[in-house]
Amino acid sequence: MTWSSYGSYLVFVVIVVLAPGPDTMVTLKNSLAGGFRGGLLATSGIAFGNVLQGTAVALGLGALIVRSQPVFTTLRWLGVAYLCYLGFQALRSAWRGDYRAMEEASGRATGFRRWREGFLSNVTNPKVLALYLSVLPQFLDPVHGTAFDALLLAYTVAVLGALWLLLLLLFVHRVRGWLKRRRVRRTLDAVTGGTLVGFGVALAAES
Repeated sequence: MTWSSYGSYLVFVVIVVLAPGPDTMVTLKNSLAGGFRGGLLATSGIAFGNVLQGTAVALGLGALIVRSQPVFTTLRWLGVAYLCYLGFQALRSAWRGDYRAMEEASGRATGFRRWREGFLSNVTNPKVLALYLSVLPQFLDPVHGTAFDALLLAYTVAVLGALWLLLLLLFVHRVRGWLKRRRVRRTLDAVTGGTLVGFGVALAAES
């Protein structure tokens, strides 16, 4: 792999990373509910999921999962169910609007729960696996490409994705005072919840 092809890959990855998706919504949901620490834990879970899926594809395991229709279908429906579950959680928060009580309950939430939300939302999303499988071969030399090259490309996605989510988290933390207003918070929860459910429905509708 040449530096020129890697540069082209970086441009492509930046565009993909900046596009809003389930990872963005889950980070936003946890940063609103759990503050900077909650968002950071969710982001680290998402990054670990990205590394895990990227490693699977780079080492050839991802293709086996995709070829096994029952496994891939099960993964897809787990992703649908989990995205809808997270979405309905946010919509319920928007409907109730009792953020003082929810913040007290949120303070009792374990860090592992927020990490788990990020990890599961990513690792049960087969679109991430499909992205790696469809993109990485286009930037790898079929003759001279090595496992190291594949891992480099895969981990680039994980690192840039984590950096983008960290920037989002810092922005949310900076304007947290405004975001904590009840009307603003309810609107954000409603948008976040509706978007997550929408991602789940779109994933379910795919053949």
